[in-house]
Amino acid sequence: MIDVVRILRETFVARAEHHPTLGSTNDRAAQCAAQGVKELPLLIVVDEQTAGRGRGANRWWTGRGALAMSLLVDVETVATERNCSPLAALAAAVAVADAVAPLLPNHTVGLNWPNDVMACEKKVSGTFCAKRPMGQSGKRFLTPFSRRKLAGILIEVLTDRRHVIGIGLNANNTLADAPAELQSTAGTIRDLSGKTHDRTDILVDLLKRLEQAFSELRQEPANIAARADALCLQRGRTLTLQLGDRRATGRCRGIAHDGALLLETSVGVEAFYSGCVNDSI
Repeated sequence: MIDVVRILRETFVARAEHHPTLGSTNDRAAQCAAQGVKELPLLIVVDEQTAGRGRGANRWWTGRGALAMSLLVDVETVATERNCSPLAALAAAVAVADAVAPLLPNHTVGLNWPNDVMACEKKVSGTFCAKRPMGQSGKRFLTPFSRRKLAGILIEVLTDRRHVIGIGLNANNTLADAPAELQSTAGTIRDLSGKTHDRTDILVDLLKRLEQAFSELRQEPANIAARADALCLQRGRTLTLQLGDRRATGRCRGIAHDGALLLETSVGVEAFYSGCVNDSI
């Protein structure tokens, strides 16, 4: 059970709704905005989300015990300058990673640009955390499937520039209940840590870290980009980015000071501010 009273007492949230079931927390937050809610930040949190959205046409699986939430905030909460808004997803991802990391001491928690929080085992060094069998050359090859997706962020900007910050975090849910297509890529805190956690504890810590991250985003946005760059798990990988009709492939060189993904392509290092990314190698 989510303790809403504690959340209101201990975090920057001004108003909160806890629902057993909703289609989408982002949709509910947008509905509240259209109804003229004044007390912000507004938190919407649910036990079960039946129509959770990811980026593009993707859907977000919310298993029993997961944390699905959305924050409705004024644009001034996220950034004082319009050009800082693209960094908001990275700020939220950094906050999620920092909240999750203490719960998974045997894992490295990092980011996949632009908005995914990943985990992999610490016991193997390198970008990826599991090894394939020895190849004919005598070298071991690291596999990306050792990384498990723990969380995703979806930020939607309303017509009045208020932001809906949606976060789906696999907390106490288990992959045993997940769709077959997610079995090899998703992960949950419960499965990776071997125990369940108090979801209110996680949520309170996450909200405090979000407040800190947004404060830093307003004052020193480059610091958020630097933290995201330090947490980037794609560095050195060959990535393919689909941006409209254009497809770009290149070696990831990290995250720029303004939040762009840096790819070393055939024409040099290029900066990308949006797009869907797939690992190529």
